[in-house]
Amino acid sequence: METKTSRMVRMNLGEVHCEPPNNRLDKFTGTLTFRDQKYALDNERILLRGCTLRNTEWCFGLVIFAGPETKLMQNCGKTTFKRTSIDHLMNVLVLFIFGFLAFMCTVLAIGNGIWEFQEGSVFTAFLPRPDGVDASFSAFLTFWSYVIILNTVVPISLYVSVEIIRLGNSFYIDWDRKMYYPRSDTPAEARTTTLNEELGQIKYVFSDKTGTLTQNIMTFNKCSISGKSYGDVFNFAGQRLEITEKTEKVDFSYNPLADPKFSFHDHSLVEAVKLEAPEVHNFFRLLALCHTVMAEEKEEGNLLYQAQSPDEGALVTAARNFGFVFRSRTPETITIVEMGVQKSYELLAILDFNNVRKRMSVIVQSPEGKLSLYCKGADTIVYERLHPSCSKLMDVTTEHLNEFAGEGLRTLVLAHKNLDEDYFREWSTRHHMASTTLEDREERLDELYEEIEKDLLLLGATAIEDKLQDGVPQTIEQLSKANIKIWVLTGDKQETAENIGYSCNMLREEMTDVFIISADTPQEVHEELRNARKKMKPESEDEPTIIQRGILDKKSKMLPDETVDGEYGLVINGHSLAYALDKSLEQELLRTACMCKTVICCRVTPLQKAQVVELVKKYKQAVTLAIGDGANDVSMIKAAHIGVGISGQEGMQAVLSSDFSFAQFRYLQRLLLVHGRWSYLRMCKFLRYFFYKNFTFTFVHFWYAFFCGFSAQTVYDEWFITVYNLVYTALPVLGMSLFDQDVNDRWSVQFPQLYSPGQLNKYFSKTAFFKCVLHSCYSSLVLFFIPYAAMYDTVRDDGRDIADYQSFALLAQTCLLITVCVQLGLDTSYWTAVNQFFLWGSLAVYFAITFTMYSNGMYLIFTASFPFIGTARNSLNQPNVWLTILLTSILCVLPVVAYRFLLIQLCPTINDKVRFKVRQAKVALPPPSFRTRLRRRSSRRSGYAFSHAQGYGDLVTSGKYLQRGAISRGRGFSSSIQQRSGALQEMPQMYRAVKDASQ
Repeated sequence: METKTSRMVRMNLGEVHCEPPNNRLDKFTGTLTFRDQKYALDNERILLRGCTLRNTEWCFGLVIFAGPETKLMQNCGKTTFKRTSIDHLMNVLVLFIFGFLAFMCTVLAIGNGIWEFQEGSVFTAFLPRPDGVDASFSAFLTFWSYVIILNTVVPISLYVSVEIIRLGNSFYIDWDRKMYYPRSDTPAEARTTTLNEELGQIKYVFSDKTGTLTQNIMTFNKCSISGKSYGDVFNFAGQRLEITEKTEKVDFSYNPLADPKFSFHDHSLVEAVKLEAPEVHNFFRLLALCHTVMAEEKEEGNLLYQAQSPDEGALVTAARNFGFVFRSRTPETITIVEMGVQKSYELLAILDFNNVRKRMSVIVQSPEGKLSLYCKGADTIVYERLHPSCSKLMDVTTEHLNEFAGEGLRTLVLAHKNLDEDYFREWSTRHHMASTTLEDREERLDELYEEIEKDLLLLGATAIEDKLQDGVPQTIEQLSKANIKIWVLTGDKQETAENIGYSCNMLREEMTDVFIISADTPQEVHEELRNARKKMKPESEDEPTIIQRGILDKKSKMLPDETVDGEYGLVINGHSLAYALDKSLEQELLRTACMCKTVICCRVTPLQKAQVVELVKKYKQAVTLAIGDGANDVSMIKAAHIGVGISGQEGMQAVLSSDFSFAQFRYLQRLLLVHGRWSYLRMCKFLRYFFYKNFTFTFVHFWYAFFCGFSAQTVYDEWFITVYNLVYTALPVLGMSLFDQDVNDRWSVQFPQLYSPGQLNKYFSKTAFFKCVLHSCYSSLVLFFIPYAAMYDTVRDDGRDIADYQSFALLAQTCLLITVCVQLGLDTSYWTAVNQFFLWGSLAVYFAITFTMYSNGMYLIFTASFPFIGTARNSLNQPNVWLTILLTSILCVLPVVAYRFLLIQLCPTINDKVRFKVRQAKVALPPPSFRTRLRRRSSRRSGYAFSHAQGYGDLVTSGKYLQRGAISRGRGFSSSIQQRSGALQEMPQMYRAVKDASQ
């Protein structure tokens, strides 16, 4: 596309005409013409408000003018680098450590200045000072000398060790066979290695619905025809039976064109079809004619249906199995096979579906010349257009609809009427004029549709099940027990979202109340949110309590959680959510939503999904996770702290943008409650122990400075200082950080309450860090003063003196290494052969290296490098030295053991209680009990959701689809499910009638 004064940008929503006066990338102002309406462009961002995107009320876009090309990206957000809360905390702590290091060095430098001023003159007789060197200059040099000596307090290797631990924990997720989905050969995948421990801190989960909670595979489950309900199975006593895999299925072998994968259990419906009941035949004839499905038959009887939505594919397939087979279509005709007889109906008009009409109708002429209108749509819409004579049948059908809705099924009402030929000829003329006019075309067509779609005769209703993925209700129940709040953000309509909420155990009949927010103005939205909040907590203040937080970090506002009595649910539609997300209402929305146990946002756009996530991140000090399976979930996945993609039937866009991916929603339970909790627990243990061993090691130098005249003399051998972090303590702490677990995976799932401490940052925080510092300070005092007192004026068994610097250094470093190893053993909950090897191997290597470096041979070869000749064999063969080591180690760990013992006895944590149960069990954990999914009765009615875009009536009647080549035989429904996000599909979905979607 070359640069011109005006440009045309073609998108799937129409044509956008841009007239830019300025082509600069950093600034763009101009106008945008969309469907004869002009909109202002400002700083490259445009908001089309009030325009129509196939009857969608909101459209967001970003126009980028770069060089000769113009691109428009919808719902595209910037990519951010995700970091965990522990990363941010470590950065703050490292800054504190640097300040603490400077403070210690300053104290010792001042001490050196005082000591040089008072005592330094005594040494000038044999250690004369150079010219110009005085006490202050000596203190200055001492400051930098101690910076070098005490630099071990700075965790230089911390970040490297953290990345190694994260990499190891990522492999555990990749290798977990319990998160492998064999049907699609899809293992779980950790697509990043920097967010593992944050999986153990999730507070909010934002989930898509279709394809994430559900399989996006529709099955014809039940129906109501002329006041009789079909689909249930009864025994001889008239009692309803639960349908299972062993329940006998209807045999459709009499129909050579039947779909072998279709299953139905109520034989009475087949008998009614075979008895040629007129209302039953009309019912299935409607399903075979009133749709925009396209059929392809490459082989005799092998039909491939292309459906705008899975719902339509399921209905046409049901009609096919019951003897009304949709076989082919042209722009003017529809060919079906009725009970073995092929008939061709003339297609006179398609009154297409949109999200305002909520119904679809076709007008056809039968081979006998009879004109008929067939209509299907949402019950509330169709009921308004029924003939008064249908009132009794409507009451019975309503009871069936309530029953279907109570079971979480998606319902649809069917109606028809016969048309007078003269009236239709006159109506058709007006319809042609309205469809070709250039002004108010849509309004005029709607008036004509309303005119002809009245006085309909009710046929019945259908009930379709959008099957939940396996284990979804159990997973949501377990996550709720772990105090994880799940918000469903879906593009589906309100009724459908509510049904799935009940099916997933997110909404329950025993809830105190479920609030529906569906206002049309900002004032009404604010009033409904306020009324809901006041009903949950009457004493709540109108103005929210804002907590300013952030030390050494950006200041931010936080809304504290407000507790309420009872359980509540909140359902808000996309139109109301658009107002509620405004700055003036966002705090009210968040306060009300966070009081509820369940939040469902329906009819939301991809951008609104991201805005909801950002709102929670802005005002809640909590970790968020977003999970979805389609391209419309990408913005939400990128906005959350952690994004999870499900590799389902909607392509790989969500997976490619995610941090973790797997094939089924139920694996989220194991990802969080097992891998996430273990990763967080291991990382916190590692950090506590890492800071403890480093601070303990360094503080001994600090105390020693007061006994060596602040001369910057090290208390340890220089070789010990070199290999302490590199060899002696590196592998044991890595072993604990990679293999440790407080309880195994089965107990972790059995007791989801174990997850709660991670949400509260109980395992590692600034408070825990300062406790580590105090613990290290105590240990260093014991490690220095006990060996110092034990070595003071001490002699060997033979009377020789061993109270020398080298012997003291050996004793202090031996006590230090044994103490930190014992402390590591106390911190380890799960012992493996690797842990044992690393721990005992570390001690063995220490003594081997010590005896080697302190031997005569090393001294003779490298005299200047190994001055501790004979120190090890002269000191470590003395009983009092080993007694000192034992006493020092006991005094270091005794307070820790006593504190933990008292804590378990007086104030046990959930971890302590579960571990006590594990010790008591002594046998294998019994298998977890799964709740039986019971039939639920409700007074609610479900509405049927075709799709969120306009139907394909124009495409069918135009004949353009005939210009396409043969459709490849894909798996089940195609991955193009863009209708869920409000975007128009480029092609219909594939619906294979003879092949299961999972194959």
